[in-house]
Amino acid sequence: MTVTSTDKTGARTDEAAGLITDARERIDALDDRIIGLVQERMAVSAVIQDARIASGGRRVNLSREMEVLGHYREALGKPGTALAMTLLELCRGRI
Repeated sequence: MTVTSTDKTGARTDEAAGLITDARERIDALDDRIIGLVQERMAVSAVIQDARIASGGRRVNLSREMEVLGHYREALGKPGTALAMTLLELCRGRI
């Protein structure tokens, strides 16, 4: 049995399947960029944490984290808060 593009996309026409396939390719490219940006954010966060710890401070600055949470919530609504929490968790490193 041959899998057609409509089977893979759930579309009912070849035209819709083509649009979905193209859009999915764009999403995959965006996801790759997002992953790269998250990795870059993690690296920058590590620099900040190292400087803070070297100066006698704590690894995590809770007031700054609250600012980040608020920024994401304002931009993306409630799901933005969950996204920001995930980013903060990734960027904290090992505590």
